[in-house]
Amino acid sequence: MSEQTEPVRRQLVVLRHAKAEPGGETDVARELAQRGWDDALEAGRWLADKGFVPDAALVSAARRATSTWLALAEGGSFEADATYSESLYSAGPETALDLVRETDDAVISLVVVGHNPTMAYLAQLLDDGTGDEAAAREMAVGFPPGALAWFEVEGGWGGLDLASARLVGFHARRG
Repeated sequence: MSEQTEPVRRQLVVLRHAKAEPGGETDVARELAQRGWDDALEAGRWLADKGFVPDAALVSAARRATSTWLALAEGGSFEADATYSESLYSAGPETALDLVRETDDAVISLVVVGHNPTMAYLAQLLDDGTGDEAAAREMAVGFPPGALAWFEVEGGWGGLDLASARLVGFHARRG
């Protein structure tokens, strides 16, 4: 008799970079505003309080995204390895999804830090509609700077598809 094994439950956090300064030498070089840093610290604490601990991060190479990741990691006391991706900077939702699919299956929990409208679209496209209804309603209101959607995913990253992830939480500072 063969043993049936439960599929691995992975966790994915889709995070829009936090509030940035309005200008910079170039768009890629824009810095986080102090409020953005504070919001990302708070988001990291929120995730840690909920029991989320990332194994890895996939982060846009833009300075405001890398700083968002650093603040999130500091706030949650996370020590995950980050991959900084120039491709994620200009990616649309489908390309962002393809980048997530390339994640090694040894990674159980992943944070993706990118830009809007891509992160908001990606979160909406991943949601299978079976998760936390209050979180889904809040996510539908908008995906402001520093917002994150937390999903549970069954199976390997390569099989991640549209409407294949269960929303378990949403966090955003409004106003």
